[in-house]
Amino acid sequence: MAWPDWVALGGYFVVMLFIGLWSHKRVSDVSDYFTGGGRMPWWLSGISHHMSGYSAAVFVAYAAVAYSYGITIYVWAFLPLALATGVGAWLFAPRWNRLRRRYDVASPLEYLARRYNIATQQALAWSGALLKVFDVAAKWASVAILLNVFTGVSLDIGILITGVVTLVYCTVGGLWADALTDFGQFIIQGVAALSMVIITLNHVGGFSGLGSLWHRLPADHTHPLVGPYTAGFLTAYVVVKLFEYNGGMWNLAQRYMATDSAPAAKRSALLSAALYLIWPAVLLFPSVVGPVLMPHIADPQQVYALMAENLLPAGLVGLTLAGMFSHTMAMASSDANAIASVVVRDIIPAVARRGRALSARSGLLAARICTVAFIAVSMVVAMEASHFGGPLGIITALVAAVMGPISIPMLLGLLPVFRRWGSLAALLSWACGLASFVLVKYILDSTDQTLTIATPLATSLVLYLVIGLVLPQPSAAADEITAAVSAAADVPAPEGPTPPLVPDAGTARGRQ
Repeated sequence: MAWPDWVALGGYFVVMLFIGLWSHKRVSDVSDYFTGGGRMPWWLSGISHHMSGYSAAVFVAYAAVAYSYGITIYVWAFLPLALATGVGAWLFAPRWNRLRRRYDVASPLEYLARRYNIATQQALAWSGALLKVFDVAAKWASVAILLNVFTGVSLDIGILITGVVTLVYCTVGGLWADALTDFGQFIIQGVAALSMVIITLNHVGGFSGLGSLWHRLPADHTHPLVGPYTAGFLTAYVVVKLFEYNGGMWNLAQRYMATDSAPAAKRSALLSAALYLIWPAVLLFPSVVGPVLMPHIADPQQVYALMAENLLPAGLVGLTLAGMFSHTMAMASSDANAIASVVVRDIIPAVARRGRALSARSGLLAARICTVAFIAVSMVVAMEASHFGGPLGIITALVAAVMGPISIPMLLGLLPVFRRWGSLAALLSWACGLASFVLVKYILDSTDQTLTIATPLATSLVLYLVIGLVLPQPSAAADEITAAVSAAADVPAPEGPTPPLVPDAGTARGRQ
């Protein structure tokens, strides 16, 4: 890279650190740290939701698929996100916001202890936290590959640099720092990606050359579903993303919780859905047409970086690399914040009596310590990412497959139609879903991506529905919570204290 590129990249890191320091002044307790105090504008929440939904894996793992298979990457990887987030704008986003306002929760899992029981809450908390370590590790590994192509820095050093900068600003500033850096990163990525598209277009004949361009691409490159990406794979992926992007990915639920009202949360989700419909097509266009400009790339994971390095002028290369960094740092920092909220609000109170009455200062300190620990562990795992199938292997074969069993009880538990579904349905669907993943992936050693993703999802969903119907566990707590987060809850409630989302001793004993 030339010196203007280093200036652009260095300036980006400096701005991120300053945002973290500025956001520090807005954080006084765990509510500010985890949900922005419920004061986040809907447009900022929507952009942050979008930016937190994907990372540098777009420019590495997904770019490799775009280069090798064509437009199918947009069809199976991003149209489901737009669909899922759009549906969630009506079904889930307002409910997450009402949950925060009604019960003053700061973690997406806090309500589970009362909705089901403590055992369910802890099962989902521990397994979800472990899953997120691998998810974020895939993002660190992706950005390290890009940094290696551009600068020659080793993969481990690239992981260390990105992780440390992210750690500083998100630990200091909490969700406000995450959201504000998401916005800044959205602007940077916009300039970088549009520059890349314009220059790529110029090299293939401009807009007038688009008509003939499609005939110059490899066979099947314009087919919506091709290779291992079948209709069955797409169907399973759509259902997984419906749960994942509406709260199964905890950091995205936090974005809805951070707005000041349910209608604002809905607008936030609709904005994010619109961005998922448009922006990935812009990001991936250069990789899709890559075979025309650079037909013999040995490692397709490097296609976007190599195209940027060869086509862009000095200065824009550094900005493009900063834009790639931005996606990873956006997702990783928001995941770290979400995991810290679950550890501090859900796990620590359950395993340590002193954790149930932390002061504002102690709670904030615990939140920051958990954020540091999570990022550090995920960086260590990232350095061994090749043992888990690389970035794309982790994202599709592990995260997508395991997300269903973890998120199904949490998301469906918010809906009134499932108010009679209790802890038995939740725990058995979770346990059997995870067991089916282990069976298919590691015992049967299947390489079929559709089977790997669909089996745990179908197992959990069917068991949750059937067990709840056959062995219902009605409770006053479930009726109360599902009613409190419905649209009717927007009507002003009678004066008086709101019951806490902590099961009393009798309820806990009766539902264990």
